[in-house]
Amino acid sequence: MSRQRLNVLKTYKLYIGGKFPRTESGRTMTAVDATDRTHLAHYCHASRKDLRDAVVAARGAFPGWRNSTAYLKGQILYRAAEMLESRAESFLQEIIASTGKSKQEATREVEASVDRLVHYAGWTDKYSQVFSSVNPVASSHFNFSTPDPTGIVGIFAPDAPSLLGLVTLTARTILSGNTVVVVASETAPLSSISLAEVFATSDLPGGVVNILTGKRDELAPWLASHMDVNAILNGAGGGKLQKQLQSGAGDNLKRVQSHALASEEDWFSEAATDPYRILDTVEFKTAWHPIGV
Repeated sequence: MSRQRLNVLKTYKLYIGGKFPRTESGRTMTAVDATDRTHLAHYCHASRKDLRDAVVAARGAFPGWRNSTAYLKGQILYRAAEMLESRAESFLQEIIASTGKSKQEATREVEASVDRLVHYAGWTDKYSQVFSSVNPVASSHFNFSTPDPTGIVGIFAPDAPSLLGLVTLTARTILSGNTVVVVASETAPLSSISLAEVFATSDLPGGVVNILTGKRDELAPWLASHMDVNAILNGAGGGKLQKQLQSGAGDNLKRVQSHALASEEDWFSEAATDPYRILDTVEFKTAWHPIGV
């Protein structure tokens, strides 16, 4: 007697503290095929409690990640690129189904995402050299200014390109020692959780990257006003979202930077890799040292 085997469907969960919990609210959202509108998967509709848990995880991971060597950070980002490339086919299928892109367009996005991780892996031990300075002073001292991570950064990823945008904003932010809470694409979030699986198998300490799926309008006010979040990057754009973030950030005067680009194509260009964007999530510390006689 033949037996019919059921496919094991993937469960898309949140990524918090290096683990994959379901949302505490029990709510889910439905991803559908962009072409025929058939059901693809359920994914978590993150709540305010999930967001708070993600911030706690990010704060807990910050001291260790901040103090790890530039070499180690670069190795981990490079390892993430290796893992992403090894799983390229599954990412292709998710992007094609979720967005309706052709295989050629999806391949381009996955390959660009791999290249972007390698690009920022190379910046981990260079950005401090490029942006540090020895300052002239009118006394017998050396005066140095060096970049230091700002802390916990909230990120809103663009809807398109959903994978490349999230990779760009996340890698750019964590390379300096920050930890992040990311709100993924609202329209095509499946590849974002698959990217979390890449980070989880790349020696990245739990809590350095936390990824939530759900509604931006619901999560934005709480992330912006959270007193333990130090900066916000808005890669999704939109005047309404930007106003929500600026309003909430006023509670503790955190910086809110727009990293949105004019078009999806711009995420593949040099505009997306401007090294000065790294400075949006660092603080400069200055040290004085007396000159010996």
